[in-house]
Amino acid sequence: MKTHHLATAALILAAISIAASAEAPQPAVKADMLVKSSEAWNGRPYGRYPEGQAELTVLHLTIPAHTTLPWHKHPMPNAAYILSGHLTVEDRATGEKRVVEAGEALAEQVGTEHRGVTDDEPCSVIVTYAGTPGLPTSISAPGEKQEY
Repeated sequence: MKTHHLATAALILAAISIAASAEAPQPAVKADMLVKSSEAWNGRPYGRYPEGQAELTVLHLTIPAHTTLPWHKHPMPNAAYILSGHLTVEDRATGEKRVVEAGEALAEQVGTEHRGVTDDEPCSVIVTYAGTPGLPTSISAPGEKQEY
């Protein structure tokens, strides 16, 4: 009988434990909007996406300290997220500049020449491109070397 009572007590405790854990509140999913834009960081509106089959490309770029990327342009919309460091982006036509810090996102320019510059620290960046198969993610300006 004593064993029967212990087994019953153990089952009751297990049921209470299961019920309590089922009722415990689950942590909520948190969603922070990093970038949502119909225009690039400098205010230029996006046109259309490239025609054809969609293809997403995600790159993780590590840009060394004291680096000036070549002037380039993108043939499709893309967005960058700075993981660490910071990056100064420059518009070639206007000379406009913007510093993007770690934890910030940036809607990149499409079809216009720009570049990124680091200073005393490297910069780690995730860039997502919305293109089509065979379309390069970046096109260097004439006379510039392709970096990635």
